[in-house]
Amino acid sequence: MLIIGIAGGTGSGKTTVVNKIVQELPTDEVCVISQDSYYKATDNLSYEERTKINFDHPRAIDFELIIEHLKELKAGNTINQPIYSFVTHNRTKDVVKTHPRKVVIVEGILIFNSEELRSLFDIKIFVHADTDERLIRRVRRDINERGRDVNEVLTRYQDTLKPMHQQFIEPTKNYADIIIPNDKHNNVAIDIVRTVITDKL
Repeated sequence: MLIIGIAGGTGSGKTTVVNKIVQELPTDEVCVISQDSYYKATDNLSYEERTKINFDHPRAIDFELIIEHLKELKAGNTINQPIYSFVTHNRTKDVVKTHPRKVVIVEGILIFNSEELRSLFDIKIFVHADTDERLIRRVRRDINERGRDVNEVLTRYQDTLKPMHQQFIEPTKNYADIIIPNDKHNNVAIDIVRTVITDKL
């Protein structure tokens, strides 16, 4: 089993890179695990308290569960991946049954912050994008997909996202084996990744 970690700031285009890699592989040989599914359960908090959680801090992530699940997949076992709702800011009661595959892609902004998790990745990729580009994508996504208003998104960006990116995300670029610039030239980088995957498989 080949485990690939794909990190990068919010709105950097990680999902696009993941999709391009997935398209290159037979569907029964690849599965994707999203860090967003592994935000800690917050049943003990009220909705108001949950809205104040800093989702861009490593403390918000249940790294123990991601690590446990990856080890289970490596051992050939099926896992129940949690489903997280950004509307209620909590895990739902549903899960996604995820089977072991030849290639497991783990993607998320903070996945390189855990040394133990990093050690499980065979290839570490960081998707780099211009700050303005990331802000524009984040605003669009949060308004269209998460029901936020523009002031809420911009305030959150200024107060939380930007400082957290500088403190916890940008520095993890140093752990990457491959850095992909998220622009029209990234096809070359994707080709390199595909070649590396094919060689390792």
